[in-house]
Amino acid sequence: METLEGHFHNWFGVLFFAVLYGVILLFLPFYKKMDKKPVGTYLAFVIAFAIEMHGIPFSMYVISWIIGKNLPEGILWGHTLVSSIGFWGMYINIGLAVVALSLILNGWYNIYKKYWSKETGTGSLVKTGVYKYIRHPQYTGLLLLSLGMLVEWATLPMLILYPVMVVMYLRLAKREEKDMLQEFDHEYVEYMKKTKMFIPFVW
Repeated sequence: METLEGHFHNWFGVLFFAVLYGVILLFLPFYKKMDKKPVGTYLAFVIAFAIEMHGIPFSMYVISWIIGKNLPEGILWGHTLVSSIGFWGMYINIGLAVVALSLILNGWYNIYKKYWSKETGTGSLVKTGVYKYIRHPQYTGLLLLSLGMLVEWATLPMLILYPVMVVMYLRLAKREEKDMLQEFDHEYVEYMKKTKMFIPFVW
């Protein structure tokens, strides 16, 4: 663990990464003030990432205590699978973060600029920009951003929280779509037929 001594007990780093990834929530749609559970789960995921990467490697300590020996670097502490893939986890994280931020910001821009009409006082279905290809780009972006963190620095809490978060945002998206069907009726039905939910041309 000596090779990563400088990584830990860096509480400024913990705060920086927690704020950096947490501020992304400001660019997500707040569905009826947004359910607190999906937001809370994402924030817990981010805090687990920040603390175990820069603060204290809790997962390594807990598992080592249970099994009676230290875990090798890259297994629930350190850069994920560093002994077999080197720092590729970090590079993948950066790539996924770029894609994720593009989806989130493009989605935010199109909703902010094109959903509400001041002239008519009504909303219109947004089908431009990234919404031409997927119906929930910002949730896709959030899950990609989280996946990148997991690929770079997987820990026990993150491995547990990620599938929970996927299920929560899937349910949230489905609840949103029920409201969209009520608001836009057949227009939204046709939109759903042509546009995938989370992954272009796939799902």
